Amino acid sequence: MKKLRVGIIGAGRITIMHLGSIDYMKDEAELVCICDIIKERANEVAEKYHCRAYYDYVEMLEKEQLDVVHVCTPHYLHIPMVTACIEKGVAVITEKPMGINYEESLKAVELAEKKGVLFGVIFQCRYNDSSILVKQAFESGALGKLKGVVSTLTWSRPDDYYLQSDWKGTWDKEGGGVIIDQVIHSLDLANWIIAEEIESVAASMANRGHEIVKVEDTAEGMIRYKNGIKYNFYCTNNYVFDEPIEIKFFAEKGKALLTYDYAVIQYNDGRVERVETKAPAVVYGGGKEYWGVMHAKQIEQFYHSVQGKEELQISGREALKTQRIVNAIYDSAKSGKIIKF
Repeated sequence: MKKLRVGIIGAGRITIMHLGSIDYMKDEAELVCICDIIKERANEVAEKYHCRAYYDYVEMLEKEQLDVVHVCTPHYLHIPMVTACIEKGVAVITEKPMGINYEESLKAVELAEKKGVLFGVIFQCRYNDSSILVKQAFESGALGKLKGVVSTLTWSRPDDYYLQSDWKGTWDKEGGGVIIDQVIHSLDLANWIIAEEIESVAASMANRGHEIVKVEDTAEGMIRYKNGIKYNFYCTNNYVFDEPIEIKFFAEKGKALLTYDYAVIQYNDGRVERVETKAPAVVYGGGKEYWGVMHAKQIEQFYHSVQGKEELQISGREALKTQRIVNAIYDSAKSGKIIKF
């Protein structure tokens, strides 16, 4: 099978995780082009990885015969760029969130399904060994019926963090603050493991510690499921440092504590299961600790789906579940009302 011809749109901070992942898959894929509106960034990547540089993604899609495109741009650009790839018949995988608007995200998913084009969304934390252990404990019935879930995120994002870009901390370009940028992974993991239909979302939010942005830096809420499960979450980026994210699951046969790095399951009969997330043999060459280590695993799965080797796991349709939750949280917090599903 020939190597997949891959292009990347966006040469910002997160792109290093995709570059490392493509290199990890070098026997099956090759990076042929990079695009960024900042020419110096595109040229730097192109020189280092021996590929062509573009400064207009439309031109890149027109000139290159690509099999896959990675979208690594600010949130508000995800859906327009994903849609352009789908229209060209090119498989596309975008960083989270898939968009900032549920309706626009839904249209992109429907377009991909209509045209038979694979559309994936990065939620790399699902591939952590810790996440898989807890997911399998519920799927196997080992923990019995799930009763309730609680997650906490206490991180630090000072004003300096928002000064590093012209889109972070904006409603129109980022789509919000701590909810859509940081706690989205906790929301995705919890909902993926719960695997039940949502009944309603109720939430509140505030900006309590940032002077230069208008988006929320603190939020809390409850997601109620049709089978009676309640998922309560709290998040803030006003903390003094980044504490490990914790998601706690309470079930009839025990309880589980999940973080990105490890998971512990305590059964009522005294048994204990533990696992630590182990990194794949990939060199990212940097990156933030909170990005984790599993980009390569998810991108490998996406490539195998493009090659027809297996079904796509985190499709646009699957990612819509998390997008709907995020937008419902904002709708509830802004309106003061419970959002019914």
